[in-house]
Amino acid sequence: MIGIVVKKELFETVGSKKFHISFAVCSVLILLAFYAGIRNHQNNVERYEASKADNLRKLEGLKEWHEVENYRIFLPPRPLESLVGGVSNDIGRTIVIQRGNELEAEGSRFGDDPVFAVFGFLDLEFIFQIVLTLFAILFAYDSVNGEKERGTLRLTFSNPIPKSSYILGKWTGSFVAVCLPLMIPLLTGCLMPPVLGVGLSGGEWLRLGLVILSGLLLFGAFLAMSIMVSVFTKRSSSSFLVLLVIWIFVILIIPRTAVVLAARAVETPSVDELAAKKSSFARQLMMEDREKVDGYRGSGGSDMEAMMREFQEFMNGIQEERRKKTDEYNARLNEERRNKQIVQEKTAFGLARISPSATFTLAAASLARTSLDQKERFLGEAGRYQETYGRFMLDKTGIASGLRVIRISDGDREEGEAKASIDPGEIPVFDFHEVSTAECVKGSIPDMGLLLIFNLAFFALAYFRFLRYDVR
Repeated sequence: MIGIVVKKELFETVGSKKFHISFAVCSVLILLAFYAGIRNHQNNVERYEASKADNLRKLEGLKEWHEVENYRIFLPPRPLESLVGGVSNDIGRTIVIQRGNELEAEGSRFGDDPVFAVFGFLDLEFIFQIVLTLFAILFAYDSVNGEKERGTLRLTFSNPIPKSSYILGKWTGSFVAVCLPLMIPLLTGCLMPPVLGVGLSGGEWLRLGLVILSGLLLFGAFLAMSIMVSVFTKRSSSSFLVLLVIWIFVILIIPRTAVVLAARAVETPSVDELAAKKSSFARQLMMEDREKVDGYRGSGGSDMEAMMREFQEFMNGIQEERRKKTDEYNARLNEERRNKQIVQEKTAFGLARISPSATFTLAAASLARTSLDQKERFLGEAGRYQETYGRFMLDKTGIASGLRVIRISDGDREEGEAKASIDPGEIPVFDFHEVSTAECVKGSIPDMGLLLIFNLAFFALAYFRFLRYDVR
Protein backbone atom coordinates (compact mmCIF):
# COMPACT_ATOMS: atom_id res chain seq x y z
CA MET A 1 0.00 0.00 0.00
CA ILE A 2 2.88 2.35 0.66
CA GLY A 3 3.77 2.10 -3.03
CA ILE A 4 0.44 3.69 -3.95
CA VAL A 5 1.15 6.73 -1.77
CA VAL A 6 4.71 7.01 -3.12
CA LYS A 7 3.49 6.85 -6.73
CA LYS A 8 0.77 9.40 -6.08
CA GLU A 9 3.27 11.78 -4.49
CA LEU A 10 5.77 11.27 -7.30
CA PHE A 11 3.26 12.03 -10.05
CA GLU A 12 1.79 15.03 -8.23
CA THR A 13 5.19 16.54 -7.44
CA VAL A 14 6.86 15.97 -10.80
CA GLY A 15 3.77 17.11 -12.68
CA SER A 16 3.37 20.36 -10.77
CA LYS A 17 4.42 23.72 -12.15
CA LYS A 18 6.30 24.60 -8.95
CA PHE A 19 8.49 21.53 -9.44
CA HIS A 20 9.41 22.57 -12.99
CA ILE A 21 10.33 26.08 -11.85
CA SER A 22 12.20 24.84 -8.77
CA PHE A 23 14.11 22.23 -10.74
CA ALA A 24 15.14 24.78 -13.36
CA VAL A 25 16.31 27.28 -10.71
CA CYS A 26 18.23 24.64 -8.75
CA SER A 27 19.86 23.23 -11.87
CA VAL A 28 21.10 26.63 -12.98
CA LEU A 29 22.38 27.50 -9.49
CA ILE A 30 24.15 24.16 -9.05
CA LEU A 31 25.90 24.39 -12.42
CA LEU A 32 26.84 28.03 -11.73
CA ALA A 33 28.22 27.07 -8.32
CA PHE A 34 30.45 24.38 -9.82
CA TYR A 35 31.60 26.58 -12.71
CA ALA A 36 32.26 29.63 -10.51
CA GLY A 37 34.00 27.46 -7.93
CA ILE A 38 36.32 25.88 -10.50
CA ARG A 39 37.19 29.24 -12.08
CA ASN A 40 37.74 30.71 -8.63
CA HIS A 41 40.08 27.83 -7.77
CA GLN A 42 42.03 28.32 -10.99
CA ASN A 43 42.43 32.03 -10.20
CA ASN A 44 43.59 31.16 -6.68
CA VAL A 45 46.17 28.74 -8.08
CA GLU A 46 47.48 31.45 -10.42
CA ARG A 47 47.76 33.91 -7.53
CA TYR A 48 49.47 31.25 -5.40
CA GLU A 49 52.08 30.42 -8.05
CA ALA A 50 52.66 34.11 -8.84
CA SER A 51 53.14 34.90 -5.14
CA LYS A 52 55.68 32.09 -4.73
CA ALA A 53 57.59 33.23 -7.82
CA ASP A 54 57.57 36.85 -6.63
CA ASN A 55 58.76 35.72 -3.21
CA LEU A 56 61.88 34.15 -4.74
CA ARG A 57 62.34 36.92 -7.31
CA LYS A 58 62.85 39.47 -4.52
CA LEU A 59 65.85 37.47 -3.33
CA GLU A 60 67.61 37.46 -6.69
CA GLY A 61 70.80 39.49 -6.76
CA LEU A 62 71.34 39.50 -2.99
CA LYS A 63 74.97 38.89 -2.06
CA GLU A 64 74.54 38.02 1.61
CA TRP A 65 72.07 35.76 3.42
CA HIS A 66 71.93 38.49 6.08
CA GLU A 67 70.01 40.59 3.56
CA VAL A 68 67.11 38.14 3.30
CA GLU A 69 64.04 39.74 4.86
CA ASN A 70 60.29 39.14 4.84
CA TYR A 71 60.47 35.63 3.40
CA ARG A 72 56.89 34.42 3.03
CA ILE A 73 55.03 31.12 2.90
CA PHE A 74 51.57 30.58 1.46
CA LEU A 75 48.59 28.35 2.15
CA PRO A 76 48.02 26.35 -1.05
CA PRO A 77 44.49 26.48 -2.53
CA ARG A 78 42.40 23.31 -2.79
CA PRO A 79 39.45 22.67 -5.17
CA LEU A 80 36.84 21.91 -2.49
CA GLU A 81 37.52 25.26 -0.80
CA SER A 82 35.83 26.98 -3.74
CA LEU A 83 32.83 24.62 -3.63
CA VAL A 84 32.32 24.86 0.14
CA GLY A 85 33.79 28.16 1.30
CA GLY A 86 33.68 27.82 5.09
CA VAL A 87 36.36 30.09 6.58
CA SER A 88 38.76 29.73 3.64
CA ASN A 89 38.06 33.27 2.42
CA ASP A 90 38.27 34.82 5.89
CA ILE A 91 41.61 33.49 7.12
CA GLY A 92 44.95 34.90 6.04
CA ARG A 93 46.83 32.81 3.49
CA THR A 94 50.30 34.41 3.78
CA ILE A 95 52.75 34.31 6.69
CA VAL A 96 56.07 36.17 6.96
CA ILE A 97 58.70 33.82 8.35
CA GLN A 98 61.41 35.22 10.58
CA ARG A 99 62.73 33.58 13.69
CA GLY A 100 61.95 35.60 16.76
CA ASN A 101 58.79 37.08 15.27
CA GLU A 102 55.33 35.89 16.22
CA LEU A 103 53.53 34.31 13.29
CA GLU A 104 50.44 36.00 11.90
CA ALA A 105 48.45 35.01 8.83
CA GLU A 106 47.63 37.86 6.45
CA GLY A 107 46.07 38.36 3.04
CA SER A 108 42.57 36.89 3.27
CA ARG A 109 40.45 36.70 0.12
CA PHE A 110 37.85 39.03 1.63
CA GLY A 111 40.66 41.43 2.52
CA ASP A 112 41.88 41.51 -1.06
CA ASP A 113 38.39 41.56 -2.62
CA PRO A 114 36.07 43.16 -0.04
CA VAL A 115 33.09 43.10 -2.43
CA PHE A 116 32.86 39.34 -1.85
CA ALA A 117 32.58 39.97 1.89
CA VAL A 118 29.40 41.94 1.17
CA PHE A 119 27.68 39.50 -1.14
CA GLY A 120 29.56 36.24 -0.49
CA PHE A 121 30.26 33.41 -2.90
CA LEU A 122 27.80 31.12 -4.65
CA ASP A 123 28.73 27.62 -3.47
CA LEU A 124 27.15 24.29 -2.62
CA GLU A 125 26.69 25.26 1.01
CA PHE A 126 24.50 28.21 0.01
CA ILE A 127 22.43 26.08 -2.39
CA PHE A 128 21.71 23.31 0.11
CA GLN A 129 21.33 25.56 3.14
CA ILE A 130 19.19 28.32 1.63
CA VAL A 131 17.66 27.24 -1.67
CA LEU A 132 16.84 23.58 -1.11
CA THR A 133 15.52 24.09 2.42
CA LEU A 134 13.08 26.69 1.09
CA PHE A 135 12.04 24.31 -1.68
CA ALA A 136 11.47 21.57 0.92
CA ILE A 137 9.01 23.88 2.66
CA LEU A 138 7.40 24.83 -0.64
CA PHE A 139 6.79 21.18 -1.60
CA ALA A 140 5.56 19.86 1.75
CA TYR A 141 3.96 22.66 3.75
CA ASP A 142 0.47 21.52 2.66
CA SER A 143 1.23 17.82 2.28
CA VAL A 144 -1.46 16.75 4.81
CA ASN A 145 -3.66 19.70 5.77
CA GLY A 146 -3.72 20.89 2.16
CA GLU A 147 -5.04 17.53 0.98
CA LYS A 148 -7.67 17.66 3.72
CA GLU A 149 -8.74 21.13 2.56
CA ARG A 150 -9.03 19.90 -1.03
CA GLY A 151 -10.89 16.75 0.01
CA THR A 152 -8.31 14.38 -1.51
CA LEU A 153 -7.21 13.05 1.89
CA ARG A 154 -10.62 11.48 2.54
CA LEU A 155 -10.63 10.09 -0.99
CA THR A 156 -7.19 8.55 -0.46
CA PHE A 157 -8.29 6.74 2.71
CA SER A 158 -11.41 5.43 1.04
CA ASN A 159 -8.92 2.85 -0.23
CA PRO A 160 -7.48 0.25 2.20
CA ILE A 161 -4.38 2.35 3.01
CA PRO A 162 -3.18 2.17 6.63
CA LYS A 163 -2.33 5.41 8.39
CA SER A 164 1.00 3.92 9.40
CA SER A 165 2.11 3.88 5.73
CA TYR A 166 0.83 7.28 4.66
CA ILE A 167 3.48 9.59 6.21
CA LEU A 168 6.34 7.34 5.09
CA GLY A 169 4.92 7.31 1.57
CA LYS A 170 4.54 11.09 1.62
CA TRP A 171 8.14 11.67 2.71
CA THR A 172 9.61 9.04 0.40
CA GLY A 173 7.67 10.23 -2.64
CA SER A 174 8.56 13.89 -2.12
CA PHE A 175 12.21 13.12 -1.38
CA VAL A 176 12.69 10.93 -4.43
CA ALA A 177 10.70 13.28 -6.69
CA VAL A 178 13.00 16.21 -5.86
CA CYS A 179 16.38 14.60 -5.17
CA LEU A 180 16.49 12.11 -8.01
CA PRO A 181 16.12 14.75 -10.75
CA LEU A 182 18.59 17.03 -8.90
CA MET A 183 21.25 14.34 -9.25
CA ILE A 184 21.40 15.25 -12.95
CA PRO A 185 22.82 18.79 -12.45
CA LEU A 186 24.87 17.58 -9.46
CA LEU A 187 26.53 14.82 -11.47
CA THR A 188 26.97 17.21 -14.40
CA GLY A 189 28.66 19.66 -12.04
CA CYS A 190 30.95 16.90 -10.77
CA LEU A 191 32.09 16.33 -14.36
CA MET A 192 33.17 19.96 -14.73
CA PRO A 193 36.46 19.84 -12.75
CA PRO A 194 38.21 17.28 -14.98
CA VAL A 195 36.70 18.82 -18.13
CA LEU A 196 38.00 22.29 -17.16
CA GLY A 197 41.42 20.95 -16.17
CA VAL A 198 41.08 20.69 -12.39
CA GLY A 199 42.09 17.30 -11.07
CA LEU A 200 40.57 15.91 -7.86
CA SER A 201 42.16 13.11 -5.87
CA GLY A 202 40.23 10.04 -4.77
CA GLY A 203 39.90 11.48 -1.28
CA GLU A 204 38.51 14.75 -2.63
CA TRP A 205 35.91 12.90 -4.71
CA LEU A 206 34.87 10.96 -1.59
CA ARG A 207 34.57 14.11 0.49
CA LEU A 208 32.63 15.92 -2.25
CA GLY A 209 30.20 13.00 -2.39
CA LEU A 210 29.73 13.17 1.38
CA VAL A 211 29.10 16.93 1.18
CA ILE A 212 26.30 16.25 -1.31
CA LEU A 213 24.96 13.45 0.91
CA SER A 214 24.96 15.83 3.90
CA GLY A 215 23.04 18.38 1.83
CA LEU A 216 20.44 15.78 0.89
CA LEU A 217 20.09 14.83 4.57
CA LEU A 218 19.47 18.50 5.34
CA PHE A 219 16.82 18.62 2.62
CA GLY A 220 15.23 15.46 4.05
CA ALA A 221 15.16 16.98 7.54
CA PHE A 222 13.33 20.09 6.31
CA LEU A 223 10.99 17.92 4.26
CA ALA A 224 10.12 15.85 7.34
CA MET A 225 9.75 19.04 9.40
CA SER A 226 7.35 20.48 6.82
CA ILE A 227 5.22 17.32 6.84
CA MET A 228 5.23 17.37 10.65
CA VAL A 229 4.02 20.99 10.78
CA SER A 230 1.39 20.18 8.15
CA VAL A 231 0.07 17.40 10.40
CA PHE A 232 0.01 19.59 13.51
CA THR A 233 -1.76 22.57 11.87
CA LYS A 234 -5.29 22.69 10.50
CA ARG A 235 -4.82 25.06 7.58
CA SER A 236 -2.13 25.12 4.91
CA SER A 237 -1.75 28.90 5.19
CA SER A 238 -0.96 28.50 8.89
CA SER A 239 1.60 25.75 8.28
CA PHE A 240 3.36 27.86 5.61
CA LEU A 241 3.62 30.83 8.02
CA VAL A 242 4.88 28.62 10.86
CA LEU A 243 7.48 27.01 8.61
CA LEU A 244 8.77 30.37 7.41
CA VAL A 245 9.23 31.49 11.02
CA ILE A 246 11.00 28.22 11.83
CA TRP A 247 13.20 28.62 8.74
CA ILE A 248 14.27 32.11 9.85
CA PHE A 249 15.13 30.84 13.32
CA VAL A 250 16.92 27.71 12.15
CA ILE A 251 18.90 29.33 9.32
CA LEU A 252 19.59 32.82 10.62
CA ILE A 253 18.86 33.33 14.31
CA ILE A 254 19.96 30.17 16.14
CA PRO A 255 23.56 30.00 14.78
CA ARG A 256 24.18 33.70 15.49
CA THR A 257 22.53 33.52 18.91
CA ALA A 258 24.70 30.52 19.78
CA VAL A 259 27.84 32.55 19.05
CA VAL A 260 26.63 35.46 21.20
CA LEU A 261 25.69 33.20 24.12
CA ALA A 262 29.02 31.35 23.92
CA ALA A 263 30.91 34.66 23.96
CA ARG A 264 29.02 35.70 27.09
CA ALA A 265 29.49 32.32 28.79
CA VAL A 266 33.23 32.01 28.03
CA GLU A 267 35.12 35.30 28.03
CA THR A 268 38.19 35.32 25.82
CA PRO A 269 40.83 38.08 25.92
CA SER A 270 40.92 40.13 22.75
CA VAL A 271 43.86 40.33 20.38
CA ASP A 272 44.45 43.95 21.47
CA GLU A 273 44.66 42.91 25.13
CA LEU A 274 47.22 40.26 24.30
CA ALA A 275 49.19 42.70 22.16
CA ALA A 276 49.31 45.20 25.03
CA LYS A 277 50.63 42.53 27.44
CA LYS A 278 53.23 41.34 24.92
CA SER A 279 54.36 44.91 24.23
CA SER A 280 54.68 45.64 27.94
CA PHE A 281 56.73 42.50 28.51
CA ALA A 282 58.97 43.33 25.52
CA ARG A 283 59.68 46.82 26.91
CA GLN A 284 60.58 45.29 30.27
CA LEU A 285 63.07 42.92 28.62
CA MET A 286 64.56 45.76 26.55
CA MET A 287 65.21 47.76 29.70
CA GLU A 288 66.92 44.76 31.30
CA ASP A 289 69.06 44.24 28.19
CA ARG A 290 69.99 47.92 28.11
CA GLU A 291 71.37 47.59 31.62
CA LYS A 292 73.40 44.56 30.49
CA VAL A 293 74.81 46.52 27.53
CA ASP A 294 75.66 49.49 29.75
CA GLY A 295 77.57 47.11 32.02
CA TYR A 296 79.52 45.47 29.19
CA ARG A 297 83.28 45.91 29.47
CA GLY A 298 84.77 43.29 27.17
CA SER A 299 88.16 41.63 27.51
CA GLY A 300 90.13 44.59 26.22
CA GLY A 301 92.95 44.38 23.69
CA SER A 302 93.99 46.36 20.64
CA ASP A 303 92.53 44.13 17.91
CA MET A 304 89.46 46.06 16.78
CA GLU A 305 88.08 43.19 14.70
CA ALA A 306 88.36 40.76 17.63
CA MET A 307 86.65 43.28 19.91
CA MET A 308 83.80 43.68 17.42
CA ARG A 309 83.39 39.93 17.13
CA GLU A 310 83.33 39.62 20.89
CA PHE A 311 80.71 42.35 21.16
CA GLN A 312 78.70 40.68 18.39
CA GLU A 313 78.70 37.41 20.33
CA PHE A 314 77.65 39.27 23.48
CA MET A 315 74.78 40.97 21.66
CA ASN A 316 73.72 37.71 20.05
CA GLY A 317 73.65 36.08 23.47
CA ILE A 318 71.42 38.63 25.15
CA GLN A 319 69.17 38.91 22.11
CA GLU A 320 68.81 35.12 21.92
CA GLU A 321 67.97 35.04 25.64
CA ARG A 322 65.41 37.81 25.11
CA ARG A 323 63.92 35.92 22.18
CA LYS A 324 63.52 32.76 24.23
CA LYS A 325 61.85 34.63 27.08
CA THR A 326 59.59 36.46 24.63
CA ASP A 327 58.66 33.24 22.83
CA GLU A 328 57.85 31.48 26.09
CA TYR A 329 55.76 34.39 27.37
CA ASN A 330 53.91 34.85 24.07
CA ALA A 331 53.34 31.11 23.74
CA ARG A 332 51.84 30.99 27.23
CA LEU A 333 49.49 33.90 26.51
CA ASN A 334 48.51 32.44 23.14
CA GLU A 335 47.90 29.02 24.64
CA GLU A 336 45.70 30.44 27.40
CA ARG A 337 43.69 32.40 24.85
CA ARG A 338 43.47 29.43 22.49
CA ASN A 339 42.25 27.13 25.27
CA LYS A 340 39.48 29.59 26.08
CA GLN A 341 38.68 29.92 22.39
CA ILE A 342 38.36 26.14 22.10
CA VAL A 343 35.89 26.07 24.98
CA GLN A 344 34.02 29.00 23.44
CA GLU A 345 33.90 27.33 20.02
CA LYS A 346 32.68 24.04 21.46
CA THR A 347 29.99 25.89 23.40
CA ALA A 348 28.90 27.86 20.33
CA PHE A 349 28.86 24.81 18.06
CA GLY A 350 27.08 22.72 20.67
CA LEU A 351 24.31 25.30 20.98
CA ALA A 352 24.15 25.86 17.22
CA ARG A 353 23.68 22.16 16.54
CA ILE A 354 20.06 22.37 17.60
CA SER A 355 19.70 23.82 14.09
CA PRO A 356 19.92 21.29 11.21
CA SER A 357 21.32 24.08 9.06
CA ALA A 358 24.25 24.74 11.41
CA THR A 359 24.87 21.01 11.69
CA PHE A 360 25.13 20.75 7.91
CA THR A 361 27.49 23.74 7.79
CA LEU A 362 29.83 22.12 10.30
CA ALA A 363 29.75 18.78 8.48
CA ALA A 364 30.40 20.36 5.06
CA ALA A 365 33.23 22.56 6.39
CA SER A 366 34.89 19.56 8.02
CA LEU A 367 34.70 17.56 4.79
CA ALA A 368 35.96 20.45 2.64
CA ARG A 369 38.76 21.29 5.12
CA THR A 370 37.41 24.81 5.52
CA SER A 371 36.54 24.64 9.22
CA LEU A 372 38.14 26.78 11.94
CA ASP A 373 40.83 24.12 12.38
CA GLN A 374 42.32 25.15 9.03
CA LYS A 375 43.73 28.40 10.42
CA GLU A 376 45.25 26.70 13.46
CA ARG A 377 46.74 23.98 11.27
CA PHE A 378 48.30 26.57 8.95
CA LEU A 379 49.83 28.42 11.89
CA GLY A 380 51.06 25.14 13.40
CA GLU A 381 52.67 24.06 10.13
CA ALA A 382 54.19 27.54 9.77
CA GLY A 383 55.62 27.30 13.30
CA ARG A 384 57.35 24.03 12.47
CA TYR A 385 58.67 25.50 9.23
CA GLN A 386 59.90 28.56 11.11
CA GLU A 387 62.23 26.33 13.13
CA THR A 388 63.52 24.69 9.95
CA TYR A 389 64.03 28.10 8.33
CA GLY A 390 65.79 29.38 11.46
CA ARG A 391 68.24 26.46 11.45
CA PHE A 392 68.92 27.02 7.75
CA MET A 393 69.66 30.74 8.27
CA LEU A 394 71.82 29.95 11.30
CA ASP A 395 73.85 27.55 9.16
CA LYS A 396 74.22 30.13 6.40
CA THR A 397 74.99 33.20 8.51
CA GLY A 398 76.17 31.86 11.84
CA ILE A 399 73.55 34.13 13.42
CA ALA A 400 69.99 33.24 14.32
CA SER A 401 67.42 34.72 12.01
CA GLY A 402 65.65 37.72 13.47
CA LEU A 403 68.67 38.99 15.44
CA ARG A 404 70.35 42.27 14.66
CA VAL A 405 73.61 41.90 12.75
CA ILE A 406 76.64 44.09 13.25
CA ARG A 407 78.43 44.08 9.90
CA ILE A 408 82.19 43.70 9.96
CA SER A 409 84.06 44.55 6.81
CA ASP A 410 86.15 41.80 5.31
CA GLY A 411 89.61 43.29 4.91
CA ASP A 412 90.99 40.17 3.28
CA ARG A 413 88.74 40.50 0.21
CA GLU A 414 90.60 42.06 -2.61
CA GLU A 415 89.21 45.27 -3.99
CA GLY A 416 87.03 44.71 -7.02
CA GLU A 417 86.55 40.99 -6.32
CA ALA A 418 83.01 40.03 -7.27
CA LYS A 419 80.92 38.03 -4.83
CA ALA A 420 78.44 35.44 -6.06
CA SER A 421 74.75 35.97 -5.41
CA ILE A 422 72.89 33.72 -3.01
CA ASP A 423 70.80 30.88 -4.43
CA PRO A 424 67.15 31.28 -3.27
CA GLY A 425 66.52 27.69 -4.34
CA GLU A 426 68.50 26.52 -1.30
CA ILE A 427 65.81 27.79 1.08
CA PRO A 428 63.75 24.87 2.47
CA VAL A 429 60.41 24.48 0.72
CA PHE A 430 57.26 24.90 2.82
CA ASP A 431 55.14 21.77 2.51
CA PHE A 432 51.68 22.13 4.02
CA HIS A 433 50.42 18.81 5.39
CA GLU A 434 46.67 18.54 4.96
CA VAL A 435 44.31 16.75 7.32
CA SER A 436 43.89 13.22 6.00
CA THR A 437 40.67 12.17 4.31
CA ALA A 438 40.05 9.66 7.10
CA GLU A 439 40.25 12.42 9.73
CA CYS A 440 37.92 14.68 7.71
CA VAL A 441 35.34 11.93 7.36
CA LYS A 442 35.69 10.97 11.01
CA GLY A 443 35.15 14.59 12.05
CA SER A 444 31.99 14.88 9.95
CA ILE A 445 30.35 11.61 11.05
CA PRO A 446 28.79 13.04 14.28
CA ASP A 447 27.19 15.92 12.37
CA MET A 448 25.96 13.67 9.56
CA GLY A 449 24.57 11.32 12.21
CA LEU A 450 22.81 14.27 13.86
CA LEU A 451 21.24 15.22 10.51
CA LEU A 452 19.93 11.67 10.23
CA ILE A 453 18.52 11.95 13.76
CA PHE A 454 16.73 15.18 12.77
CA ASN A 455 15.14 13.28 9.88
CA LEU A 456 14.00 10.47 12.16
CA ALA A 457 12.78 12.81 14.92
CA PHE A 458 10.65 15.00 12.65
CA PHE A 459 9.32 11.95 10.84
CA ALA A 460 8.45 10.22 14.13
CA LEU A 461 6.55 13.27 15.39
CA ALA A 462 4.59 13.49 12.13
CA TYR A 463 3.98 9.72 12.11
CA PHE A 464 2.59 9.40 15.66
CA ARG A 465 0.54 12.57 15.35
CA PHE A 466 -1.03 11.33 12.11
CA LEU A 467 -2.10 8.06 13.75
CA ARG A 468 -4.66 10.16 15.69
CA TYR A 469 -5.39 12.52 12.80
CA ASP A 470 -8.97 12.96 11.66
CA VAL A 471 -8.89 12.52 7.88
CA ARG A 472 -12.55 13.55 7.41
